[in-house]
Amino acid sequence: MNKHDVVVIGAGNGGLTAAAKLAQEGLNVLLLERHNIPGGAATSFCRGRFEFEVALHQLSGLGTPEKPGLLRLQLDKLGVMEDLEFVEISDLYHVATSDGFRITLKTDRDETIAVLKDQFSHEKDAIQRYFDLMASFANDMIGAFIFRDSEPSRDKYPNLYQYALRNSNEILDEYFFDPLLKAVLAAYWGYIGVPPTRLAFAYLAMIFFQYMEFKPYHVKGGSQAISNAILNKFFDHGGTARFNCGAKKILTGAGQIKGVITDDDNEIATEYIVSNISPIATYSHLMDPGQIPIDVSTEMKSRNLSTSAFTMFIGFDCEPHQLGITESTNFLIQSTDISNGILDRMNRLDIKDEPMVLSCYDVSDPGFSPAGTCQANVVTLKYGEPWLRIPPRQYHDVKFRCADAMLKRVYEIYPEAKNHVEEVEVGTPLTHMRYLGHPLGAIYGYEMLTKDALFFQPGRQSPIHGLSFAGGWAGDNGFEPTLRSGISAAKSIIRRLKS
Repeated sequence: MNKHDVVVIGAGNGGLTAAAKLAQEGLNVLLLERHNIPGGAATSFCRGRFEFEVALHQLSGLGTPEKPGLLRLQLDKLGVMEDLEFVEISDLYHVATSDGFRITLKTDRDETIAVLKDQFSHEKDAIQRYFDLMASFANDMIGAFIFRDSEPSRDKYPNLYQYALRNSNEILDEYFFDPLLKAVLAAYWGYIGVPPTRLAFAYLAMIFFQYMEFKPYHVKGGSQAISNAILNKFFDHGGTARFNCGAKKILTGAGQIKGVITDDDNEIATEYIVSNISPIATYSHLMDPGQIPIDVSTEMKSRNLSTSAFTMFIGFDCEPHQLGITESTNFLIQSTDISNGILDRMNRLDIKDEPMVLSCYDVSDPGFSPAGTCQANVVTLKYGEPWLRIPPRQYHDVKFRCADAMLKRVYEIYPEAKNHVEEVEVGTPLTHMRYLGHPLGAIYGYEMLTKDALFFQPGRQSPIHGLSFAGGWAGDNGFEPTLRSGISAAKSIIRRLKS
């Protein structure tokens, strides 16, 4: 029987950073991945002459060498930064509606406030007060959580205590009257996957703070380059990875991890496992029912699965400016409704007035696609359950009807695009379910409702001694949180081993 200090199940963001950190500390680590390449959602695929980015829109938490964010500091400690080249994105995002409205928010706070005041002069005082609130709230969050104040209080952090658990829609309604302005300021809700009526204001405020303070970035080579770089560091430190081979069973005894049986029936002895797959799959598929603690079952039943997505990957035979695309991140809005009507649209098997995000990496990185071409990743959020109910014979009809509707929406904003489409690939919630292995294709893990927000997350440790979780299912989702989560899981194991 082979023995490893730690077995990491899944080579997504969290699994890769956990494995690399553990191997860097001199531990004997085995990484199991059912797919044939690393990355999970942080990957790419090829169609024709295009290599399409799957999931990364704007990387947060990086900052500059002179003003580093937390992610840069941690990737640098792993030795990964030297192998990657990042491109700063100058805009937060562009918002476009089918009736001709256009606005671009910059990463510079004062510039964005000025642009918003110019477009919405009737709300200029409220705009200033709202951005002041976000700044002061972010400072409270940093003081209480980043610096881990052992004695936080309402007097020290008044905005944190007043606004943290209120939903974003309430705050926007409190400050503004114009529904279009509220829709523009709420656009980032799609990065969390929870509509503003259910999204804690803490998330919306901190997203703006992160991108304005540390700027959004693109990485040359796409997210697959990040995955490859981390995997290579893992190998440099003596780690072992097995691709096309996942875990079939987790072995336990007396509430303690004992080992893993792989897909090809190899038994691996270990006392520590980092699971980068969902807790649902970890407990329900890899463990016997009698091994699952009651409080774990209760916790899983209390959580909602996040939304999935309907995604189009489009390759164009021209450069972005020829299509009228001048920003990397573009939110296409047909309806200014940011209330519960969004949930209805996310559960429909069609595409009409759903908000969409179109990312064109070639704007910031002209060499991302072959010379004289560009690509776009177009996403709208859809829950997976309605797609599971489609009869198999009707699936492709529904899929391509939605794809046609999405293309028409893109053409409304960028009319020239219809004359330059070279390649198209479509992913539905069932596609995400198949490739990610997530139940219902949930791209963000559990839904981050206010009751499950960062203040109330159960943590990465399992009641089963030696079992830890990393990735979007173990806390916040997105590239920065999941990459950092693996390092946190690894440090926890290292502390246990040392003690």
